[in-house]
Amino acid sequence: MTSTLDRADLAAKAAARLDGADTREIVRWAADTFGDRVCMTASMADSLMVDIVSRVIPGIDVLFLDTGYHFPETIGTRDAVAAVYPVNVVSVRPSRSVAEQDRDLGPRLHGRDPGLCCHLRKVEPLRAALGPYEAWISGIRREESATRADVEVVEWDARRRMVKVNPIAHWSQADVDEYVAEHRVLVNPLRDDGYPSIGCQPCTSRVAAGADPRSGRWSGTGKTECGIHR
Repeated sequence: MTSTLDRADLAAKAAARLDGADTREIVRWAADTFGDRVCMTASMADSLMVDIVSRVIPGIDVLFLDTGYHFPETIGTRDAVAAVYPVNVVSVRPSRSVAEQDRDLGPRLHGRDPGLCCHLRKVEPLRAALGPYEAWISGIRREESATRADVEVVEWDARRRMVKVNPIAHWSQADVDEYVAEHRVLVNPLRDDGYPSIGCQPCTSRVAAGADPRSGRWSGTGKTECGIHR
C-alpha cells in the first residue's frame, strides 16, 4: 500500500493529466494503478456507471448503501444489476436496523434530523466499507448541482484518506441519456415516474417537469447532499 502523501500527489497529477480524457481511459487508469484495491459505489438510480466500469474492470466490488429506507424499485434494481452485470454487488448496511434506530433515537429521525440520519445510515457505513480499498469510483457529475461544480475526474478524498475517481464528472445529462439508450442500461423504474434523483423513500419526492432534478431530495429542509460526496 502506498503512503497517504504519495496517493494525494498521485491524485493531483492524475487530475491534471486525465481531465477531458475518455471515460474508459480514466477507469483504466484506476484499474492499472490500484488493481483489486479499487471499488465503486452505486445508488441504483440506474446502472450507467456499473455498465461503464464493468467493461474495464469485470468483477469489481460495487458498494450499495442499503439504508433500510429504500424504495422497493431501488432494491429491485440492485438485484437486477447483480444478476445482469459481471460485478460483485455488496450491500452495505448501518450498524443499527431502522427499528433499532427508532428505539434508540426516536422514530422518524429522517424527518427531525436528516443530517444525522444520513450520517448514521450512509456516511459512517460507507467509511467502514471503504476500509480495505485505496480508491473508489463514483458517478457524480459537475452539472448535477452547485456543490459538485468543481469536481475533478480524480480527487484526493482527504476525509477518507483515499483517491476518488469520478470518470463522468464532465458529462452532461444529454451524454448520460445517450449512453443509456445506446447501451440499454438498466434504469430504476422510478426515473420514469417523476423521480430524476432517487434516495431514501421518506426523503425523496417527485419533481415537476423542468424543475431541478435534485429538488425532490430532502425537499423543504435546505439540505442538498447526504454527506457522502460533499
